[in-house]
Amino acid sequence: MEKLDLEFYGRPNVVRIAKELLGKVLTTTINGTTTSGRIVETEAYNGVTDRASHAWAGRRTPRNEIMYISSGTAYVYVCYGIHHLFNVVTNANEIPNCVLVRAVEPLIGIETMLRRSSKQKLDRTLTSGPGNVSRALGIKVLDSGTDLMGNKVFIADDGFSVKPNMIVAGARIGVESAGEHALLPYRFFVRDNIYVSGRRH
Repeated sequence: MEKLDLEFYGRPNVVRIAKELLGKVLTTTINGTTTSGRIVETEAYNGVTDRASHAWAGRRTPRNEIMYISSGTAYVYVCYGIHHLFNVVTNANEIPNCVLVRAVEPLIGIETMLRRSSKQKLDRTLTSGPGNVSRALGIKVLDSGTDLMGNKVFIADDGFSVKPNMIVAGARIGVESAGEHALLPYRFFVRDNIYVSGRRH
């Protein structure tokens, strides 16, 4: 596998990046234990122009400041007080674009993922939905700001590719308060994959 480089993350089109992350491998190594999953669902957030983004209209807070710093960085925040959601910062400094990883298909370290998730056996809920992804892979809000060029958390290309006719675009999930921007086709997923968290076809 080859880690995705800064050139991949630094491009200006966050929607394209979200689509191209499908099929890539999200990997963590924590206390010497490696877990990984193939990305099967993403959502793009287009910075200051996107009402669904944490950075809409240039909003800056201690939580979202990571989005403004540099591409190829993890942005992790807590949702509903319990779910740690993993995002990838893209574009250039001071342009707060990011991609949320909503679902992965487990590859390596499934027993560890089950233990972290308090599950007895593998089923689609292990890594379906962004909170479950982070729980299974051991990603926490303390990892916000982690350099994805390092070894703790990174995304890699193992040569696998998703056929274009298997990629579906649709509206994002859970951003209804964003008005018309909630309907933008910024969610991408692999058709019929059981780990996809919303509509799968």
